[in-house]
Amino acid sequence: MNWLLPDYLADALPQEAAQVERLRRRALDLFAGHGYELVMPPLVEHLDSLLTGSGQDLTLRTFKLVDQLSGRTLGVRADITPQVARIDAHLLNRDGVVRLCYCDSVLHTLPAAQSANREPIQLGAELYGHAGVEADLETIRLLAATLADLGAPAERIDIGHVGVFAALADAAGLADADEAALLQLLQQKDLPSLRCACADIAEPWRSALLRLPELYGDVAILDRAERELPALPALAAALDALRRLSAAMPELPLSFDLADLHGYNYHNGVVFAAYRRGYAGAIARGGRYDGAGAAFGRARPATGFSLDLRELARLAAPTALPMAVAAPFAEASGSALAQAITALRAAGAVVIEQLPGSPADSRCDRRLSERADGSGQWIIETINRD
Repeated sequence: MNWLLPDYLADALPQEAAQVERLRRRALDLFAGHGYELVMPPLVEHLDSLLTGSGQDLTLRTFKLVDQLSGRTLGVRADITPQVARIDAHLLNRDGVVRLCYCDSVLHTLPAAQSANREPIQLGAELYGHAGVEADLETIRLLAATLADLGAPAERIDIGHVGVFAALADAAGLADADEAALLQLLQQKDLPSLRCACADIAEPWRSALLRLPELYGDVAILDRAERELPALPALAAALDALRRLSAAMPELPLSFDLADLHGYNYHNGVVFAAYRRGYAGAIARGGRYDGAGAAFGRARPATGFSLDLRELARLAAPTALPMAVAAPFAEASGSALAQAITALRAAGAVVIEQLPGSPADSRCDRRLSERADGSGQWIIETINRD
């Protein structure tokens, strides 16, 4: 059965492909209107470059191969964000703020979820060169505008800050292995195992770490966190940043989750995720990842977001393929028929020339017919299928 594809890979048939392409064009036009420049990194590059600052999760999701030219290990990208950080830090090397965007396929060794495709189309936008909360504001607003413009507006945007957990872990003096174990349990919301893992941690850090999964809700949760968590400067700064975000975006459906530590090994500040009812996971994720360009020569402040355009295309309102005009095959390129077909296509119509002996395409609801008066003019008639 040579026609079968590997597990969790799928063709995009005409309806889906048209939807994905329509959304891609809209998104990139929207990004361009906000000053984001399009980049197109290669599908494959040196493995150490692809995995810079990404942590173990991306390592496991990346296909590896040997370069027949150099003998070095290459990777098929599983995430475009490190590549864009490389472009900003090493190739563009601009001073000040740089805004970049991208949209292309990535490949995963394993699906991110049971229903996920191993070849997502990653759409994203990244902002480099500004460490202030204003950059986080711009990024979250752009994400919300993108989802709304593509027909799948966010019904909830969860915002967190990895600085809260990092401050508590540092104050508690946790070893790297213990910190990693607690992080995994918090991400999984495994409260019984979390209580066991925290048993030997001294107070007040033990109670504070156990409190994090409960600190979820509207902006009032930030005041509760300030009351119930230890007074640490880094923790207070994180909560202040979240308050500024809340005050600046009252129009968005924001909520706050201080135990949302997705990408903790990669992000180092504000993190956020967008959700819709009827979809199990986040439809888009993002956050701050300052310093990712250090391995490429420049440690730059950075924040951004990405999403899987194929998944979003399934959530957005479907778009019907445009109906078409059936036309006789124009053998002579300079004929009146050929000129009429060219004019229709220039005006935006889909014109399908019927090859001799072939029926009209099922998408055709009109036909191009020559006038019966012998004038040589061509007119459009409705096809009656009754």
